[in-house]
Amino acid sequence: MTGSRNGRIDVSLRRVAVLCAWMLFVLLIHVTIVQAFCSHTLNADPRNERPLIARFGQPRGDILTYDGTAIAMSRPTGGGPYRYRRVYRHGELYAPVTGHLSLHRATGIEQAQDAVLSGDDAKVKVRSLVRDGAAEGADVRLTISDRAQWAAYQGLKETGVPGAVVAIDPARGAILALASYPSYDPNTLTSFDRARLAETARRLRQAPGQPLLNRALHRAYPPGSTFKLVTTAAALASGEYAPASLLDAPARLVLPGSSAYVRNHPGCRDRHPTLMYAFQVSCETAFANLGMQLGQDLLRDQAEAFGFNAENLRIPLPTTPSRYPTAADRAQTALAAIGHHGNRATPLMIAMMSAAVANDGLLMRPYLVEEVRLPDGSVINRAGPTPYRRAVPPTLAKHLAALMTTVTHAGGTGTGAAVQGVEVAAETAISRTVPGAEDHALVTAFAPADKPEVAVGVVLERPGARADAVARIARAVIQAVLS
Repeated sequence: MTGSRNGRIDVSLRRVAVLCAWMLFVLLIHVTIVQAFCSHTLNADPRNERPLIARFGQPRGDILTYDGTAIAMSRPTGGGPYRYRRVYRHGELYAPVTGHLSLHRATGIEQAQDAVLSGDDAKVKVRSLVRDGAAEGADVRLTISDRAQWAAYQGLKETGVPGAVVAIDPARGAILALASYPSYDPNTLTSFDRARLAETARRLRQAPGQPLLNRALHRAYPPGSTFKLVTTAAALASGEYAPASLLDAPARLVLPGSSAYVRNHPGCRDRHPTLMYAFQVSCETAFANLGMQLGQDLLRDQAEAFGFNAENLRIPLPTTPSRYPTAADRAQTALAAIGHHGNRATPLMIAMMSAAVANDGLLMRPYLVEEVRLPDGSVINRAGPTPYRRAVPPTLAKHLAALMTTVTHAGGTGTGAAVQGVEVAAETAISRTVPGAEDHALVTAFAPADKPEVAVGVVLERPGARADAVARIARAVIQAVLS
């Protein structure tokens, strides 16, 4: 009797043991799935405070300019669950570069270099553990020049007009200045008071002038007459034109199959100018005619050689592509040849056009991070100049440079960019010659013309009577780099 009862108990125990084993197995599978596949979702859940406490529980690396000025650093909060907050020196000046780190998001270099700044990057983590026995964030040293950035931002601010400036070292591709106006103070977005943070973010999103928009990288404009660099390059590369070639430049050109027309810049009085003269005084109808003669395919190929229609350019910040239309009739091609129709360029691209000409036709890949180093000064990563694309052959680049220098001489449209004692090469777009087109002021320039050290792109949005300021800003940035 006892034996049979024990047998029944053993069977029940085995069933319970099997059930428990299955439950444990299911639990292990679920835990594995959560840890392996769902951890990112859980960490991103705004209700989960642990990742935020960890993120702000230790200092991040500093962000420094090329000159060594710390423009973003971590400072103790003095209490609470978040032990450190980010502080931005000269916040509005450098905001388009540094971005900001808040409870909800990261932008700019704070986002693009998050792994090295936080110490999560594998190379940073290993090197810091080996050297100091503790994981710590690395410092990021930028290519930005203090003087060039200050000149760029102050020039924009003094006009009071929305716009952007980009300055590049043509030989290396290093970005010396990247300014956008109006800007914002990143310090206002580092509060740990959620209600206050939400209100500040809402106010900035709705503010006139869109201060959160990085115009230097993310707004594309009709390049206007600055695009004559590309049209002229296509003409010279075709072998059918030379600087002394004569062009047709009527005062008013009605486009084929259309009632639209293009009119000349007031300074263009010659109806049959040479290519050199047309470039110097900005004869719009001459280049519109030239575009129709060259054709859409030649112009598009040359534009793409300069970097138009290129996707996924990162510096390491993401950039908006500059666009040249992929299809156009003759009238649209004429407009595209003078920087209108579907032709759009970011201020970065406006600077890159001059940088390519300045570097004998070889455009270097633009970059913003010079090096990554640990707090003890040991360098982990250092940038190296990298060719991006061959825009034009060296001999053709010299012709373009010579044409651009005439623009800053007496009688040219870019005399405001001239620097005493320095030969400056430039092309400007500061007047409305296409009725109905957006009226922006632009300049692309480099200097010294014989041994370039800086290429600049400047854009002002609808500046009206202040359009001439665009050349003065370019001049100030050039002087800041060369001084």
